[in-house]
Amino acid sequence: MNTANKLTMLRVLLIPVFLVVLYVEFPYHMLAALVIFILASVTDFIDGYIARHRNMVTDFGKLMDPLADKVLVMSALLWFTEWGRFPAWALLIVILREFAVTGLRLLAVERGRVIAAGWSGKIKTASTMVCICIMLVFHGAVLDNICVGLILLTTIYSGLEYFIKNKDVIDWSKV
Repeated sequence: MNTANKLTMLRVLLIPVFLVVLYVEFPYHMLAALVIFILASVTDFIDGYIARHRNMVTDFGKLMDPLADKVLVMSALLWFTEWGRFPAWALLIVILREFAVTGLRLLAVERGRVIAAGWSGKIKTASTMVCICIMLVFHGAVLDNICVGLILLTTIYSGLEYFIKNKDVIDWSKV
C-alpha cells in the first residue's frame, strides 16, 4: 500500500473516531471533533497531491478517496441535521448531487471515458469542509444558514457543470 493510499485509509479510520467524539459529550469534545475533522480533511488534499505528483494513482485510490471524502462530509452533515442545524431537504440535495455525478461517471466509464474531478467539484469539497469547520466552532442560526447556502450553491453549481460539460455521455434518444 503506497503513501497516498495509507493517507486515504487514515481518513477512513478517522471517520468513526470523529463521530464518537461528536456524540460522546465531554469537555472540549467539539474542539476535539474539529481537530479530527481538519486532520481528515487535510489528508484528502495531501493524498491527492502525492498520488498525482509521485505517480501513485491506483484503482484502490480512485475508489476509496472519493468514497472516504463523501462519508466524512455526509457524517458531519447528518450530525448537523440531527441537531437541527442543517435542513434535511438541503442534505437531500447534497446526496442527490453525489448520486447523480457518480451515475454520470459510471455511464462515462461504460463509454470508455473517465470524468476527472473539475475545479467546481474541488471548490465544492473545500468550501463544504470549511463550512463544516466553521459550524463545529460556532453555533448560530445566521452563520449556519450562510454555511448551508454556500454548501448548496457550490453543490448545485458543480453538479450542473458536470452534466453540462459531459452532456454527450447520456444518450438522450434512449431516455
